[in-house]
Amino acid sequence: MDQTAPQKATVTQRAIEQIKAMIGEGRLQPGQRLPTERDLATQLGISRSSMREAIRALTVMGVLEARHGSGIYVTQLEAGDLLETFGVVADLSRGPRLVELLEVRRVLESTATALAAARISADQLADVEKHLEAMNATEDPEEILSHDLAFHRTIALAAGNDTMAAILEGLSSRTFRARVWRGYQEEGAFERTRREHARIHRALASRDPEAARAAAAAHVGEVEEWMRAQVDG
Repeated sequence: MDQTAPQKATVTQRAIEQIKAMIGEGRLQPGQRLPTERDLATQLGISRSSMREAIRALTVMGVLEARHGSGIYVTQLEAGDLLETFGVVADLSRGPRLVELLEVRRVLESTATALAAARISADQLADVEKHLEAMNATEDPEEILSHDLAFHRTIALAAGNDTMAAILEGLSSRTFRARVWRGYQEEGAFERTRREHARIHRALASRDPEAARAAAAAHVGEVEEWMRAQVDG
């Protein structure tokens, strides 16, 4: 049996871990140019082809970026870049896995909303209110859901945790489609979601973290339970 491919994969994985360790230990800084492929391969004691595969994999992960004519650089390591592949997982999930994603979103969304109640600025609160008013002013499902996304995105940013906001952004695309589906399938779904958003806004305006947490959990939980019923049915 040809063991070449598995062996190469193992060497490549080791190279990936070594480069990540160099970044984690501060030997490579965000925005810094990597040594040449040849020098890095020599330094880590692996072949150039395995190093090339490692660099390609880390580029896909958002850890490295290739700049034409300039070389390979460490990215700024922003949470949104590093968690971009999480959005792909969300996009490809269906059935029971989609219910799991909604469960994760409920936990994170309620935590983010509680944090936002304590940290939200006057301008951010005004943006939340603007999206709520826009949702109330239209019957167009796509427009309602567009402002729904913006409403939650503003709250996630107001929580002041970029990593949490990036994860929630990654979850939103797939769970957004579940909300669209529910809006068309279930009578009164949009009216209910308007009321739930108004409850979240009141808790934020009152600077009440626990009320905000409960309102957000109930809101996402409605969609989660509806989706669970579709899967179980």
